[in-house]
Amino acid sequence: NGIISRAKAVVSTQSTGDKMIQGKTGDVTITNDGATILKEMQVFHPAARMLVELSKAQDIEAGDGTTSVVVICGALLDAARKLLQRGIHPTTISEAFQVAQSKAVEILTSISQPMKLSDTESLIKMASTSLNSKVVSQYSSLLAPLSVEAIMDIIDPETATNVNLKDIRVVAKVGGTVEDTRLVKGIVLTQKAQATGVHRVERAKVALIQFCLSPPKTDMDNQVVISDYTQMDRIL
Repeated sequence: NGIISRAKAVVSTQSTGDKMIQGKTGDVTITNDGATILKEMQVFHPAARMLVELSKAQDIEAGDGTTSVVVICGALLDAARKLLQRGIHPTTISEAFQVAQSKAVEILTSISQPMKLSDTESLIKMASTSLNSKVVSQYSSLLAPLSVEAIMDIIDPETATNVNLKDIRVVAKVGGTVEDTRLVKGIVLTQKAQATGVHRVERAKVALIQFCLSPPKTDMDNQVVISDYTQMDRIL
């Protein structure tokens, strides 16, 4: 019952708008994303944690549909509970779900339409559809083309079957709005330039160093014990 109630809580976000969630540290999150809501919940039951992992996996794999998978899983759990109450063996229920899964994949495959990565207009429409359920839905006309362009810049449309989102970095800046979002085809350095008096350099060489330039600190701890105040001068 607890798992089903959590699934219904996620469903209610679609009908009541955004949710304001306060974390343990006092941080406030405003979202209607199913994965975010479940992540902020304190879930301890193993089966309930399965919902959290399911939503997380969907978010990583597709980036959308986190609420849908939780709703479907909650409905299946509710149906399984009713079947168990009728005395049907759990193995029989599991096998029936596997048969239904195979049939569902068959139907979805038959109605699916092949999509070419060169069809930019269709890709933008799909990105806009995904953004319709997000807080920034009103900016989908701006963010959808930027998202598609960013993806197409890091893959080969002829051979790509997936994309590594770690190759794209989202940098948030205080004081701006969503309308100020820009796509930078390169590297964004958040550090400020030192006061060298140089404002513009053409064909400059930039060193990207991923380690600390300062001398490493030793792991040894030294301790000095003084028994007489006159020994202080010797130490200093």
